[in-house]
Amino acid sequence: MFKRWLLALLARVGLIVLGLCCCLLLFYFLACKPTSRRGQESLQWSAGTTSKEGYMALLQEREDTHRHYINSLTKQIAQLKEALQERTKQLQESLEKAKTRGILPKGLESLHKTPTQTDLKDFFLSQLNQAEVTSGVQVASEYAVVPFDTFTLRRVYQLETGLTRHPEERPVRRDRRDELMTTVETALHVLNGPRQHAHSGRGKRAYSPSDFIEGLTRTERNRGTVYELLFKGDGPRDFTQLSLFRPFGPVLKVKSERVAAGGVLVNIIVPLSKRPDAFRQFISNFREVCIQQDGRVHLTVVYFGRDQVDQVKALLDQTTRKTQFRGFTLIQLNEEFSRGRGLDVGARAWRRSPNVLLFFCDVDIHFTADFLTSCRLNAEPGKKVYYPVLFSQYNPSIIYSNQTLPPSIQQQLVMRKETGYWRDFGFGMTCQYRSDFLNIGGFDRNIRGWGLEDVHLYRKYLHSKLMVIRCPSSGLFHLWHEKNCADELPPDKYKMCMQTKAVSEASHGQLAELLFRRDIQVHLSSKK
Repeated sequence: MFKRWLLALLARVGLIVLGLCCCLLLFYFLACKPTSRRGQESLQWSAGTTSKEGYMALLQEREDTHRHYINSLTKQIAQLKEALQERTKQLQESLEKAKTRGILPKGLESLHKTPTQTDLKDFFLSQLNQAEVTSGVQVASEYAVVPFDTFTLRRVYQLETGLTRHPEERPVRRDRRDELMTTVETALHVLNGPRQHAHSGRGKRAYSPSDFIEGLTRTERNRGTVYELLFKGDGPRDFTQLSLFRPFGPVLKVKSERVAAGGVLVNIIVPLSKRPDAFRQFISNFREVCIQQDGRVHLTVVYFGRDQVDQVKALLDQTTRKTQFRGFTLIQLNEEFSRGRGLDVGARAWRRSPNVLLFFCDVDIHFTADFLTSCRLNAEPGKKVYYPVLFSQYNPSIIYSNQTLPPSIQQQLVMRKETGYWRDFGFGMTCQYRSDFLNIGGFDRNIRGWGLEDVHLYRKYLHSKLMVIRCPSSGLFHLWHEKNCADELPPDKYKMCMQTKAVSEASHGQLAELLFRRDIQVHLSSKK
């Protein structure tokens, strides 16, 4: 009896399960039913009637979809990295506790192993084997070669001359001077050591710094620094050559933090005297970058004199009416123009908050929104100031002399050796907090007119404990303009002004073409 009842129950359950499976299959076929050919033809026909605009809209929609997808993946990857770092930290803490209690499982000792002297030595030997010291390596072209610098006890002969532009000079930087002298001392210690005399098999000879002739050095960025040192030998034609290698250690994490730079207000201070056309161009760039893109800026204009000040006020009022932006301050000084004086007055005139990030700017500067972000990230009150190296344009009438009209300003913002140069001798454009500016003493108010005030302020920061961030900026340009060096300038300032004027006209090759244009034309006509 019980068996019959059990069989009937199983039969009913089987029928119920079979019915559910049939329903699921039916729903599946309905959901996955392919689009009919007629429907596809109608879609193709409708897409064909949308013309180019519809096609571009469809492409834009797909591009936005892919962009959102990529952003989502990027966020997920960042979250996974943070989770992995957190889990790694927890694992290290657990291993530390287990080791302290003496219950570290067998086989996990390597996870908690601290680097030993042998491990460090093996790493340095691997750096030596991978560097170009004992044998050469294949190089793609002559542009990929890392050249050596030649040095003696008193001079360094270098290809990368830096700010001094001297191909031969004494080491200016103290760390560079100490590096070379320490290398020579290490070489003397090796040569005068017991092992060196044991291998030579000759009588003991003491080497001194006067025996050093010259050395070669170069740095491979990911390996280390190579030194080839040459010393006098026993005879006039005998020499002792010693190779040293200073390996680089592994990369160490210093800090990792999130920086919210978007809320930092930047007060842009521009000293001005006349030049309404240049200010019109500056305001045009200010509207596009600061008002439309960034939004967290204030503009302080310090105007010298009364001539043409009405045009400046009109441009500011016009900008306020069109954009509803009111973050302007106009300060008028009835005195002779002095850039340092104008920037100093503009910085001290701020009253809206205890501190503010200052950007000392000129009217012929073009900057981007990315530069304002760099300005916020590279300046920190009480810790660091930002001194970017801007890209200075050459004279457009020389660069684009083969064109009827020069291109627009936006099209001229190209970084090539034919269009401009890094203005590494200029220190006028800088981002620093008002508190640091006041604590360092501000500008030298005794300097009048053009030049030197920025250098003096820069040197104050170099002599302080604040970190100076000096690097090229891809979003900061100096627009070319005619430079007039006044006769009343002192000799040192006049010479510096004329040097800047000569460097800013054109590249060396372009100036040579102008100088030898007649010879070039005669040669071309003879070939014809």
